[in-house]
Amino acid sequence: MLPLVTEMSKPTDLVQGTLDLLLLKLLALEPLHGWAISLRLRALSGDVLQVSEGSLYPALHKLEQEGWIKAEWKTTENNRRAKFYALTRKGRRAAQAELDGWLRLSGAIARVLRALEQEA
Repeated sequence: MLPLVTEMSKPTDLVQGTLDLLLLKLLALEPLHGWAISLRLRALSGDVLQVSEGSLYPALHKLEQEGWIKAEWKTTENNRRAKFYALTRKGRRAAQAELDGWLRLSGAIARVLRALEQEA
């Protein structure tokens, strides 16, 4: 799973499926290799979200099995061979469905928290 690190807490797992959504959205921008995915996620989250190889590669494999991404061996900017992952047409549809689900879930959680805050 993808750890969420905050200053006041220990790393915790994010909601199941969040890593899939983040990977799909990252790959919607451009094909990336695993290390670049990890760096991009960390940078875009302001060093809050980090994903280990032990979580990243199984997630990428699962997305590939689903037909949501495809992999191709290419040469990196450092002249090394790496597997680059790209979103498929099916993956674009899945990314939108995952995003819609996440927005619905996070909105519901926010409503509950606001209601409880008002009661306090």
